[in-house]
Amino acid sequence: MTIASSSPPSRLPAGGATEARSKPRKRRTEVGERRGDGRLAAVFIAPALLGFLVFLLWPTLRGIYLSFTRFNLLTPAEWVGLDNYVRMVNDPIFWDSLTVTVEYVVINIGVQTVAALAIAVLLQRLTQSAMLRGIVLTPYLMSNVVAGLVWLWILDTQLGIGNEIISALGADRIPFLADETWAIPTIALINVWRHVGYTALLLFAGLQAIPNDMYEAARVDGASEWRMFWRITMPLLRPVLAVVLIMTVIGSFQVFDTVAVTTAGGPANATNVLQYYIYGSAFGRFQFGYASAMSVALLIVLSAITILQYRLTRAGRTDLG
Repeated sequence: MTIASSSPPSRLPAGGATEARSKPRKRRTEVGERRGDGRLAAVFIAPALLGFLVFLLWPTLRGIYLSFTRFNLLTPAEWVGLDNYVRMVNDPIFWDSLTVTVEYVVINIGVQTVAALAIAVLLQRLTQSAMLRGIVLTPYLMSNVVAGLVWLWILDTQLGIGNEIISALGADRIPFLADETWAIPTIALINVWRHVGYTALLLFAGLQAIPNDMYEAARVDGASEWRMFWRITMPLLRPVLAVVLIMTVIGSFQVFDTVAVTTAGGPANATNVLQYYIYGSAFGRFQFGYASAMSVALLIVLSAITILQYRLTRAGRTDLG
């Protein structure tokens, strides 16, 4: 006796079969779109990546290699190991240049940060005029060389209009760029004048991200402007201020062009900043190996300062929640 199976064969619903077939097609479409986006992104990134490789990464690696050699452009590089670094450690001019550079950085960063923060707060509280912001930014549009030459003429001891005004007021003329005491502070203030507007606008952008509700609530509670500045503005501006400080410190350690066109490292090496000493060693005395060793040392110092600043200021965190 044959027993027929009573269970009918299983069948997928018509809609389920269609959905099963559409899923692989959808996945293939998404994969294709991602590949297309990746190719487009590569096209846009390629010019910047090429510039990074050619003008930053390769010169850095080449400089690190040359720092272990004796090289003067006329003969092939000769491997000398750590001789350049030993010479650098025992070079009093190197340490004097580093000291001068640190003095410049302290003056430049201190004055520029305070002035830029004051300008940014005034721009936010008193007016947000685009014209006024443009006026504040105007000195930054001038190159360092032009700014240095203009202030060189203004502060000239004999013919400069600045000393003419000082003389007309009955005071003695001041050799701003010809005196060892005045030279570095003067160069620092020239660069403050040029960069303070740009720094102020960066901080102004950070202030714009702070909600006005916090200030309104503080006013209702009777807080003064000074108290709101320290209790609200500064804590919430900290991440932006930290990034600005990192950028300005790195830029300050690399000061060169203002010194080159105003004092050329003088008087008596009073403005012989580290970048100018590196330039003189390389292109004045053709000691490219030694100049590369000092450049590597500067790179290490800046990297250490940047990491330390980033950690101490908690630049990657915000209190805005």
